[in-house]
Amino acid sequence: MNDTKTYKELLSELEELRHQVVEANETLHAIKTGQIDAIFVENEKGRQLYTLKTADQTYRVFIEKMKEGAVTLNHDEIILYCNRQFSSMIGLPSSKLIGVPLSEFIPGESLAQFQRLLKKGWQSDSKGELPLQNKEGKHIPILFSFSSLEMDEGTSLSVILTDLSLQKEVEQELKSKNDQLEEVRQKVWAMNERLEEIVEERTRDLLVSKEHFKFLSDNIPVIVWTTKADGTPDYFNKKWVEYTGLDLEDSRAEKAGRNIIHPDDFEPALRAWTNAIESKSTFEFEYRIKQASDGQYRWFLTKGHPLKADSGQLIAWFGTCTDIEAHRKEMEKKDEFISVASHELKTPLTSLKGYIQLMELEEHLPLEVNRYIHKANESVTKLQHLINDLLDVSKIQAGKLKFDMQFLNLQDIIHSSVENSAHIYPSHTFKKENIPSASILGNAERIEQVLMNLISNAVKYSPNNKEVIVHSQIDKKRVTISVTDFGIGMSEVDQKKVFERFYRVDNSNLFTSGLGMGLYISAEIIKEHNGKMKVKSILGKGSTVSFTLPLAQN
Repeated sequence: MNDTKTYKELLSELEELRHQVVEANETLHAIKTGQIDAIFVENEKGRQLYTLKTADQTYRVFIEKMKEGAVTLNHDEIILYCNRQFSSMIGLPSSKLIGVPLSEFIPGESLAQFQRLLKKGWQSDSKGELPLQNKEGKHIPILFSFSSLEMDEGTSLSVILTDLSLQKEVEQELKSKNDQLEEVRQKVWAMNERLEEIVEERTRDLLVSKEHFKFLSDNIPVIVWTTKADGTPDYFNKKWVEYTGLDLEDSRAEKAGRNIIHPDDFEPALRAWTNAIESKSTFEFEYRIKQASDGQYRWFLTKGHPLKADSGQLIAWFGTCTDIEAHRKEMEKKDEFISVASHELKTPLTSLKGYIQLMELEEHLPLEVNRYIHKANESVTKLQHLINDLLDVSKIQAGKLKFDMQFLNLQDIIHSSVENSAHIYPSHTFKKENIPSASILGNAERIEQVLMNLISNAVKYSPNNKEVIVHSQIDKKRVTISVTDFGIGMSEVDQKKVFERFYRVDNSNLFTSGLGMGLYISAEIIKEHNGKMKVKSILGKGSTVSFTLPLAQN
């Protein structure tokens, strides 16, 4: 009989075998993942039912999906079972791991410790950190947890392996941060000789460490305070208690502020603090605080910074009070000298200007002499302006910058100022935009002084682009006048300080004259008119300085 099969029959048998292999693999996968608990097998005795002893699907799925490795060992340390995570740790499939001693994946220097933990695990639950070596020879830090299990086949040892790599990285990062923190602490200690102790314990985050913050704030020579979002005090450092004689509870009392803040300063300081809370903006104010030891008042500069969440919600306030008594006295001496010097200079300067003007009236003087007289007159005029500014500063510091108020048409002042500027600065072009009629209550001479100062600055700081724009806008009950140039602009630091006394924008590429008083005086004049001044600028592209005044009520 010829048993030779045709090519077609061989293909058919091959296809049948392939189908059986696929079916067997699917069955094995279903058994391994717990999708079936029993199988039927056809044999010579007919259909036989075989149940799986470990047919707890939920348990098996849980073990397979664990983030930790799971291994079952017999008494000979042979791996009877391992889950996917353990296979992933080693880098080998489970088929190459089952039947292999677990000790093969333990580095030689750690075998003794592994044996001790293993021996203890058969007696009672035990844990320990050991390295696990994968197929590439890399050592993985692992927490081994041993626990014996009673199985149908006898006692087995369950091992749970937790990968500590991420934890070790975090610990290393934390150590690095703590090292940096220690370096910063050493620098602070070196710069501040008043610190009596060196911080002995490191913390995870210096900024949120309450104990570290308290230690630092109690040993620096300024008063430190914090409040809740609504302004209720919740912390004062030791310096505050020593100076005022008030602890935290005493400071929270309703009349505490009135008792320690100078009566002339209390209401203005309270208004400034209330406005800062409502606007969620930085608080900065100078006022006098009584010293408990002698009852004398000293000047302090108080600054408060609002802490906001990412959503913009105000969370708390952090602040300091710095003793500026000595600085104030020095400034008072300086202001007194400026006032006396200005008054002393004004009389002879007026006489000098009068004599120069008389010389200009003389006829038949040589052309060269007339030119020198004219230049001398211009220089005297500039000097008069500087002296007038110094006198204004003295009046502001003495609280004597007062003037008569009248109903004014702001439109007339703007037109007059722009027209005068066109004559004074013929090299520049002045453009007026949206200049409606607006009635205000103010002093015409002072308002024109402010506007002319803004235009003068715009010309001074725009040597290349010669265009200056004067714009006004009425909004409800207020009117805003702005002067825009397209010159050198200002940095953010300059914008914050430009209204301070004697502050001048530093620009090495452009030499400008002046003492840095113009914007300070202008801001004080506008403040006396119940208005505000603002500045917006982009470095290299120009600036816009504006002031806002209330409209006159009918």
